[in-house]
Amino acid sequence: MITGLNHITIAVSDLQQSINFYMDVLGFTGHVKWETGAYLSVGELWFCLSCDTPSAKTDYTHIAFTVSDADFPGYCQKVLAGGTKQWKQNSSEGHSLYILDPDGHKLELHAGNLTSRLDALKIKPYKQLEWL
Repeated sequence: MITGLNHITIAVSDLQQSINFYMDVLGFTGHVKWETGAYLSVGELWFCLSCDTPSAKTDYTHIAFTVSDADFPGYCQKVLAGGTKQWKQNSSEGHSLYILDPDGHKLELHAGNLTSRLDALKIKPYKQLEWL
C-alpha cells in the first residue's frame, strides 16, 4: 500500500547549475552531491538531481511547490529577479507562478492546497466536473 510521496528525481544536464538554481534561487536545502547527482530537500520532500539528458515536454505535467500566501509576492519577485523564465500564466484558484528550471522542467509555486482548490470548485466547477 502506498502511504505517500517518497521522493522526486529529475534529469539535469549541468549538476552545479541545477544545484545553484534549486538552492540559491528556490531555497532548497542541500545534503550531498556526487559525480552524477545530488540530494536536496524542501520541507519534508526529498528531491534528487540526476545527471542525464532531459527530455523536453510540451504537456501540462509539472511539479508544484507550496508557498505561503504571506511570502508569495516577495518570494516570486526574488525568483523572477534572477531571470527565471515563466511557462504559463495562472488561471486557477490561488496564487501560482509557473516557472522553468535551467533544464526546462516545469515548476509551479502555489499558495493554496487541495482544500482551497476543492472549495473553489464548489463555486466555479470545471467543465463536466464530477465529485468522486
